[in-house]
Amino acid sequence: MTLQSRGTVEKLGPWFHNLHLPDGRQTAPDHPLGDFPRFKWLELEPHLPGSLDGWTALDIGCNAGFYSFSLAERGATVVGIDADEHYLRQARWARSLFGLDDRVELRRQTVYDLARSDETFDLILFMGVLYHLRHPLLALDAVAARARRLVVLQTLTVETDSARPEPRRFPNLRWEERERLRDPGWPQMLFVERRLFGDPTNWWVPSHAAVEAMARSAGLEVLEHPAQELWLCRPAGAKQVVLDELCAAAGRAGGLAR
Repeated sequence: MTLQSRGTVEKLGPWFHNLHLPDGRQTAPDHPLGDFPRFKWLELEPHLPGSLDGWTALDIGCNAGFYSFSLAERGATVVGIDADEHYLRQARWARSLFGLDDRVELRRQTVYDLARSDETFDLILFMGVLYHLRHPLLALDAVAARARRLVVLQTLTVETDSARPEPRRFPNLRWEERERLRDPGWPQMLFVERRLFGDPTNWWVPSHAAVEAMARSAGLEVLEHPAQELWLCRPAGAKQVVLDELCAAAGRAGGLAR
């Protein structure tokens, strides 16, 4: 790396994505999570089509662009969105280094902006965002409504796969039996009032059952659970009441068609 490039990496820091730059340097080689998010991508990429030629993709919470660049290198035309201009500056700089200016568009947006848009994508990555949101189901509804083929969902959960209880449903539960809702396997989400792990944006910690139940309620079919806290889904169509509520939340007249 040239002195100018090395200085640019330092000037644009701190980095949350450890990008492996074309000249061999890394942007966050001492990341506390290890080679992040590369190790997450290695868990996911075998479960995506080998070629994404002709696909459009949306990377929600794109940060410095690792996933956006990985999808583009596989052939997709990608839109990466993030609410933080700090990370978008990093992504714009890295995009040019990788020669992906014509394949990756970067926008300052949030997931909620999808509710006010008619734009759709073949593939949507919704990774590491859900538990940072005050309105997670609204966001998931918007994601499901804008996906044509696949949705990749990743979120912090309360249990590991090794401690994952069997999902429970109580379709005939009586009012006086409501304490059974505490049974292991019932979909639950823990609310974080102040901060968790030192991060004030960690609002929710769902169980595995809750993640999958929320996905289904938003109109997503869970296809695979290929790795810890990672789900591959496809849009199956939300109920009309969900689409109508999404329009109402976005301040749009009428309703979305199923």
